[in-house]
Amino acid sequence: MWLLLVFIAVPLIEITLFIQVGGLIGLWPTLAIVIATALLGSRLVRSQGARELSNLRHSFNDLRDPTEPLANGAMIIFAGALLLTPGFFTDAVGFALLAPPVRAAVLRWVRSRMTVVEFSQTTPTHSTADTVIDGEFSEIDPEHRASTQPSKWTIH
Repeated sequence: MWLLLVFIAVPLIEITLFIQVGGLIGLWPTLAIVIATALLGSRLVRSQGARELSNLRHSFNDLRDPTEPLANGAMIIFAGALLLTPGFFTDAVGFALLAPPVRAAVLRWVRSRMTVVEFSQTTPTHSTADTVIDGEFSEIDPEHRASTQPSKWTIH
């Protein structure tokens, strides 16, 4: 139900803001602001996204929890979508999500509403020599085999 309200409220807010800002400064300056925020937003999303991707790689390399870089990356992508959407309200929310303190606050709020269940992977107790792998095969017709190029994944 709340998602329906968002889909109704956001366009109404945007239309109202376009009318108000357009009435104050005129049509062309309003359109210039919308285009400028999209260009600036795409540049900021690109740089912050690259930084978070680097943080994600470091967390994988250091065997640390990748939750924060993944969440930050998702919020940066969402911010980029909002900044490319024409409008003042969506731009304000998009620029807010590009601020690291805002992302940290959103992440804290989401974590407070989630329950995390951990699991551990155990090694099998039986010997791998006793393991049977079931599979199927089909023989390739020798005449057909000669006309195809070998796969780079197989050893000849």
